[in-house]
Amino acid sequence: MSEGLSAMARTGRHAAHVTAATAAGFYPALHLLDRPVAGVYALFTPIAFGILSPLPGAGRERAATVLRAVPAAAVLVALGTVLAAGTRPAVAGMLAVGFALAFGAACGPRIAGAAPGLQLFYILACFPPYEPGTLPQRLAGLVAGGALLALAEAVFFPDAPEPPYRGRIADALDLAARAAAGVVRGKGPDPETAGRLGAAGRELRLSRVPAGARPTGAGRTDRALAQAGAATRRLLDQLALLAAHDPAPGDTVSEDLLRGVAASCTETAGALRRGGRERRGRPLPGPQLLEEMVADFLKARGARAGAADGRTVLVRRSTVLTAAVSAVTVRTAASLALGGRERLHGLPREQFWYAAQGTARLLAVRIRGNLTRRSVVFQNALRTALGLALARLVAGSLDLSHGFWVLLAVLTLGRTTAGATWSAVRAAAAGTLAGAFAAGLLIVGAGGASDVYAALLVPMMLVAFTLGPLGGPARGQGLFTLVVATAFAQIAPVTWRLAEARLVDVLTGSAIGLLCGLLAWPAGARAEIRYGMSGLLRAAAPVVRATAAAVTDGSGKDAVPAGDAKGAGPAGSASPGVRLTLHRLRIAEAVYAQYRTEPAADAAGAAHDWLAVLDHGARTLVGAYWLPRTDGMPGLPPDARRWARETAEEVAAATVRAAGFPPEGVRVRPAPLPPEVAARVPAPLLAPLTDVEVWLRALASDLEAGSPPAPGDRSEDRTDRTDRTDRTGDQPARYTTASHSSASADLA
Repeated sequence: MSEGLSAMARTGRHAAHVTAATAAGFYPALHLLDRPVAGVYALFTPIAFGILSPLPGAGRERAATVLRAVPAAAVLVALGTVLAAGTRPAVAGMLAVGFALAFGAACGPRIAGAAPGLQLFYILACFPPYEPGTLPQRLAGLVAGGALLALAEAVFFPDAPEPPYRGRIADALDLAARAAAGVVRGKGPDPETAGRLGAAGRELRLSRVPAGARPTGAGRTDRALAQAGAATRRLLDQLALLAAHDPAPGDTVSEDLLRGVAASCTETAGALRRGGRERRGRPLPGPQLLEEMVADFLKARGARAGAADGRTVLVRRSTVLTAAVSAVTVRTAASLALGGRERLHGLPREQFWYAAQGTARLLAVRIRGNLTRRSVVFQNALRTALGLALARLVAGSLDLSHGFWVLLAVLTLGRTTAGATWSAVRAAAAGTLAGAFAAGLLIVGAGGASDVYAALLVPMMLVAFTLGPLGGPARGQGLFTLVVATAFAQIAPVTWRLAEARLVDVLTGSAIGLLCGLLAWPAGARAEIRYGMSGLLRAAAPVVRATAAAVTDGSGKDAVPAGDAKGAGPAGSASPGVRLTLHRLRIAEAVYAQYRTEPAADAAGAAHDWLAVLDHGARTLVGAYWLPRTDGMPGLPPDARRWARETAEEVAAATVRAAGFPPEGVRVRPAPLPPEVAARVPAPLLAPLTDVEVWLRALASDLEAGSPPAPGDRSEDRTDRTDRTDRTGDQPARYTTASHSSASADLA
């Protein structure tokens, strides 16, 4: 109840901003200056940016977005005005503009939010009459409407600013620092701390973050913040595992590294809160660079490893190393996000490939990566562009009155699946019918009394813009029909046929949108998710083999990051296998993000845990980044080397089988390192071999979790699909493999 009232209050406040800006521009232009063309654009500009476009952020952030979008809108108005000379050029322009703006969703939330409103400016301008002489009026109305909306958003009843994402990361790092110190002092398992760490990790999911604060842009800052958030979740996950298990008394090697992790977390959290202005251009410092402490830990761990330590101690040290690796990633990514020029000596540069890239290059990478028919961004953009172009062709060929309403219906009612589009179209048709009937009665009753329409427009907009977004397509279309009827009745004399034209145009646009939904990827992400996940698994399988080979004997380097053993190759360099897996992971993440927004997932798809598949891809990449820390293992006994090769091959083969999604699922249980073999492994090599073993077991666990349960499978160690804990997954090893984690869950 309280959440509903809060949502209505937010929507009402925003509706008041849009209504005030619309009235302040429309009334003077129409009634004082007698400039109806300017009035139309002053009317629709606040509606485009305030209602049609879901601009992210608080009031002042939305105001800034509007002001930045006004020049682009002016270009589109000018283009549409020129191309309105004929139906064919207008259709061609609509196809190009529609695709470009819809595809811009790949570049970040602010561009994606402004795109629908920008579409409207071309739509308005490209319809007859062809009057290029009215372009100054159009631009004047646009500028006035945009400026008034920005003023209303920023000054009058502004929303409270949204907490930045880096603040959430800083809070989580403070908790991680306390938890790491607590593990060092721990006397036994601490499930309460483990629970708090898991809850803090879930709060870093992008689904828990307001749209305006999500770091999903293509630039370096957003990429670094997203990586820092994902690495923080991995760190919390590993610390939760350590807190939930018995400590290892006397393990000073692990304790020293955990103290370094705590110190690094504290320093990074402070820098994120300060915004890093005083550190711009410099890396974050620490009592001792954590990378050096990791190197010292590896040496000390190898010197002290042995059969006497037992598997539990070896795996615990591997988990401590994982936590430190995550802390290094957090510190490095945070420094990059704050404008630092982080030194990547000793770090896998491919993991921070964007560090030395310019904004234009990063945008080009994002765009090029989505220019594939398997990208849901590409599919949605093409579907939208074809629908708008077809609507413009139909409206122009049939000479429909107020034909831009046809395109507006296509733009507002289109969904990613044919089923969802049909539901929206049915509701919109009913709402428009009711709204047209009410508008007809109003026009018949008021006749040509423009004062009546002028008096009704403001309260009608306030009601429509408040209740419309909360009530779905039916209420939204019905109320908007009343708004446009009262507005257009002031611009020129109208009859009840205006309501009839509105109904015909909306139904025409609905039919066109439904047709495009049926012809262009009607199942949306529900059909595409299998292709995306299968491609990810097929790309990951060779990297699993090559990573294990690179660790044990230094071979297979063609499938792991380029450069020396510590990843010190050219920034952004990587093998084709790693690059392909990273690309397929990004495509699969985007498909999954859309899949979660689509209702009524198919039963076959619901049987799979797609997050576990994303886990597998993310974990494979991080193993390729971090596990090959040396040039092989000279002196490793042949039977140990054979065990590593055969186990990696078993997991890789299971990955290929899983890519076919067999109905019986995939069952893979890699054999543990035999005790008699472990006893013959030299002490310095036993710990890194344990890292490989636990990494492969975690990959196998991901594969089983991502498969449908076999008939009669009641295995208790299968992960609960409906109540999954936090997912991270950039770790070379895990303390346990009972839970799963993935950086890709940030999109969940």
